Amino acid sequence: MHAKILIVDAIATNRIVLKVKLAAAQYHVFQGTSVADAARQAAVAPPDLIICAAALPDGTAADLAGLLNAGTQQGKVPVLAIDSSSNAAARLDLLEAGVEDVITDIYHDTLLLARVRNMLRAHNAATEWEIRDDTTRALGFAEDHILFLKVPEITLVGKDQVQSTRAAAALRPHIKARLTAGVPQTALTRRKSADAGAAAGSSDIFILYADQTNAEQMLSLVSSIRSHPVTRHSAILFLSPDDAPMLAARALDLGVNALTHSNPDPRELKIRVQVLMQRQHVADRLRATVRTGLEAAVSDPLTGLHNRRYAMPHLARLAERAGNAGRPFALMLADLDHFKRVNDVYGHATGDTVLVETARRLRENLRAVDLLARVGGEEFLIVMPGVGLGDARRAARRLCRQIGNTPFDTAGPMPAIKVTVSIGLAIGGLPSDAALAEQDPEEAARVLMERADKALYAAKVKGRNCVTLSRPAA
Repeated sequence: MHAKILIVDAIATNRIVLKVKLAAAQYHVFQGTSVADAARQAAVAPPDLIICAAALPDGTAADLAGLLNAGTQQGKVPVLAIDSSSNAAARLDLLEAGVEDVITDIYHDTLLLARVRNMLRAHNAATEWEIRDDTTRALGFAEDHILFLKVPEITLVGKDQVQSTRAAAALRPHIKARLTAGVPQTALTRRKSADAGAAAGSSDIFILYADQTNAEQMLSLVSSIRSHPVTRHSAILFLSPDDAPMLAARALDLGVNALTHSNPDPRELKIRVQVLMQRQHVADRLRATVRTGLEAAVSDPLTGLHNRRYAMPHLARLAERAGNAGRPFALMLADLDHFKRVNDVYGHATGDTVLVETARRLRENLRAVDLLARVGGEEFLIVMPGVGLGDARRAARRLCRQIGNTPFDTAGPMPAIKVTVSIGLAIGGLPSDAALAEQDPEEAARVLMERADKALYAAKVKGRNCVTLSRPAA
């Protein structure tokens, strides 16, 4: 299912223009005319993104963002405000109040859609991490954390050392940070020499000053930052000329976290750095929680996947959220066919080798946000958030081919063996599931597992090495 975008503007023409552009990009669009109207609609169908006029009849874009995100610490709905005026102070006030970004027009389609994609990616990532944090708390492993933002390490990169040094000098009086001035050719030199697992030597934020003369260098640097293990989680603030919308769009699609014009006010840089550091703190904490607090207790020691103890609370949290948002998700139970015969004929060492290789093949053919767990001897659970029936069915068939089409190497001198898998598929997050998911998420998860298990049994009866859909989801 595509993202839901709420357009809020009192002027009908503006709403229509935006709706046409976004609907053509396959987004689900709904509209509001005021803060109150938008809040009512969002209560029924929570949006993934709000595109809002800066001023509304009963408030501002910041008022709407604050109303919809009240009490939410992570995964806040991003707001893109549209302000056609040239009032720089008003623009900064909106950013300071929590609006994600402010643009002056909506008429450059490529840049507009790049901004939308960028914001949705960030929102989806934050939401998925929040689900994982909820799962951790449900298991009793997480502790409350006091919000403490460290002094950030910021690298400013210009076309030459003179520009970078001047930019650092201009920013220094306005922000408490350790600033380093650099150029594209050497910006990562110190980071690459650092140990990949160490925090030292990596910048928290890169501020890149791009123009038409160094555009390709800066875009290449963005790719390098995102691909290097030391800096891949660093935030990137990209400064691009107003007359270079295609450069800005490419930067957004490469993964920069924030975008603004070439000569920002120091106040704007301060606001954006603070926002980026707050988000990075939350993301770092959640990654650490998943990495350390859960690994030993909720991981399968043979395959390294999550186990049933983790998978069931995670499924319950996802069912609850999907029910509230009206967003479907797919659940699969995959079971290796005739696996007992593998153990009996080839030995348990070979059986373990097959299980490990199965886990690897499944993992490599799923997204990072999908859950993959070993929940039985040769049974695997797969949960795919935001995936409807058609995509789920195609994904399940692809997984069957990945297992069945390539024989498995054995642990000894024996020839490779053919192994197949049967998959039972169920779809959650349907309107019929919403009430149960809200009242009793654990029971909703159990019911969905039961549907998938029945579908798996049907796949076995059907002849194995196939996918069967649960009857209630058909």
